[in-house]
Amino acid sequence: MKIAIDAMGGDYAPNEVVKGVEQARNAYKDIQFQLYGQVDKIKPLLQSNERIELVQADEVIEMGEEPVKAVMKKKNSSLDMAAQAVKDKKADAFFSAGNTGAILAAGLFIIGRIKGIDRPGLATTLPIVNDPEHDNFVMLDVGANAESKLFNLYQYAFMGKYYAENVRHIDNPRIGLLNNGTEADKGDKLHKAANELFAKNKDLNFIGNVESRELLNGAADVVITDGFTGNAALKAIEGTALSVLELIKGEIMQGGVKSKLGALMLKPTFKKIAKEMDYSQYGGAVLMGTKAPVIKAHGSSKANTIKNTIYQIKTMIDSHIIDDVVEYFDAHSQQMDDIKRDAKNN
Repeated sequence: MKIAIDAMGGDYAPNEVVKGVEQARNAYKDIQFQLYGQVDKIKPLLQSNERIELVQADEVIEMGEEPVKAVMKKKNSSLDMAAQAVKDKKADAFFSAGNTGAILAAGLFIIGRIKGIDRPGLATTLPIVNDPEHDNFVMLDVGANAESKLFNLYQYAFMGKYYAENVRHIDNPRIGLLNNGTEADKGDKLHKAANELFAKNKDLNFIGNVESRELLNGAADVVITDGFTGNAALKAIEGTALSVLELIKGEIMQGGVKSKLGALMLKPTFKKIAKEMDYSQYGGAVLMGTKAPVIKAHGSSKANTIKNTIYQIKTMIDSHIIDDVVEYFDAHSQQMDDIKRDAKNN
C-alpha cells in the first residue's frame, strides 16, 4: 500500500513528520511512503530512503490561511499534491497534520465524496476510563460541518458503525446520540427526529441519547453529533484534561516537601493516567465519506502520533472499510433517498 503524506503540514513539520514516517516504515514492511514537500528540507532528515519517495512541492499551505481559497490556488502545495496523488490512484490514502480546513477541502474537492454520501463527517477516537470491557469510542462529526441535517446524522451513524467495526474491532457497536438528556424526547427538533429515526433501523444497535458527561465513562461505542456540538465537546474534553493536569502540578509545586514526596511515589500512577487519556495513541481524525482514506492528525503531533496515525491508515486499508461503506450505501440507495426526502419534507 502507498500513503501520500503532506510532509510540510503541522507545527513541527517536517522534522517530526519524517521521524514518524521512518518509525512506521521500520515497523510496517508492507507500506510505501510518498512525502510531498520541500525536498531540500526533508532529505537531510532521513536516516534511510528505503520505501520512501520524495516529491518536490514548491508551495506550503500555512495554518492560518483561508482553507478553500488556499486549496484552489495553491495547486503545487504539499497538501494539494498529496491529495491529488490519491485522486490519480498513485496512492491509497492521504495524510496531513496541517491546516484542518484545507485538509477537509482537499478531501471533498480533490479526492471526492462516495456516491450517496451527502456530507462527509470527521470522526475521532477518544479514550474510555475505568471500563475493562471498553477502552475507546468513536465520535462524529467533530467539525467537518458546522450545521448538520437529520439525513447527515443518519448517515454518520452508519459510517461510525463501520469504522468502529473495521478499525476499532468492536462487534455490533453501541450507537448513541449526543444530547442534553437521555430521555427520547429531549433536545431540539433535530435531535428528537434523529432519535426516532435511529431507533427504527434494525441495522443500528442504537442505545438512545447520551450526555456529554458520560462520554469518557463508556456511554456508547459510537457517538453521533452535529459538527458544531461535536467540536465543542471535543475541545471541552481536551481543555478539561489539560486544566486538571496543570491544577495537580501547581498544587504539588506549592505544597512543600510532603507534596513533592507524595507526587514522587505516585509518579507511575500519573504516567498511567496520562497514557490512558492520550487519545493520540489511536491516530488522527478521519474524514468519513470520501472515496479514499483522508486522515488529519493534530497540528502539534510528534513522531509517535504520526506513527500511530499511519498504523490507523494501514488498518483502514487492510479492512477495506471504504469498500464496505460504498457497498452498504449502494445496496440501500433507495432507502437513503426515501429517508432524505422525508427528512426534507419534515
